[in-house]
Amino acid sequence: MTLAHVTPILLLAMSNVFMTFAWYGHLKFPTAPLLAVILISWGIALFEYTLAVPANRIGHQVYTAAQLKTIQEVITLVVFVGFSVFWLKEAISWTTAAGFGFIALGAALVFRG
Repeated sequence: MTLAHVTPILLLAMSNVFMTFAWYGHLKFPTAPLLAVILISWGIALFEYTLAVPANRIGHQVYTAAQLKTIQEVITLVVFVGFSVFWLKEAISWTTAAGFGFIALGAALVFRG
């Protein structure tokens, strides 16, 4: 595996951590004013884009767009599980884990062929 294969995966993983906080981090603060939450989320998302856009630009040298999207979605699920457990303190049920597992199996089909 080359640097061109690994770099987009690492950048997408980092970008997903930021995007997950932008989208769901405020759930831990339900009394925070909605406008403030939106503005903070936009700021986090702007930084997230500085990671995601280069990840896709670099990654498209060695992956198809569909493969990049699939990588991003699987990373999103992995990051979300960790975020749910450690930040929101929500347990992941076996049905959620199984559902995410089926999504990952489906994602593997994108790389066959």
